[in-house]
Amino acid sequence: MRNRLEEIRKSRDITQEQLAAALCVSRQTIGSLENGRYNPSIILAFKIARYFNLSIEDIFIYEEEPEP
Repeated sequence: MRNRLEEIRKSRDITQEQLAAALCVSRQTIGSLENGRYNPSIILAFKIARYFNLSIEDIFIYEEEPEP
């Protein structure tokens, strides 16, 4: 799953530390999300979307793998 988290966060001049504090997660979690090393739980995805006043789909892009 791809995401636009870093792009959105930077466009609003918010640091990873500020976002992490607002969401009650570590800065490392934010970094891992932005780098695609970690996919958020549905609860965290909702918290992120609400924080930015966007839909989950505006932030997280799910791409289905083609069937063989």
